[in-house]
Amino acid sequence: MASVVFSDIEALVVALGGEIREGAGSRVALQLGAAVKYAHRPHPGKEAKKYQIEEIRLWLEAQGVKP
Repeated sequence: MASVVFSDIEALVVALGGEIREGAGSRVALQLGAAVKYAHRPHPGKEAKKYQIEEIRLWLEAQGVKP
């Protein structure tokens, strides 16, 4: 699996009409309509962890976003 920069995930959510809300520390809320997915921005690196990619993929699919 190729690495995915977490900011690209945030950009995808925004491109789909969603928004990003900052939380405490590295926590961020990804929102599409009424659905919210909480995640932590990776640090010190920028690449999303494999489990984050899978969780966010499943969340997007649940919101009707198809691969």
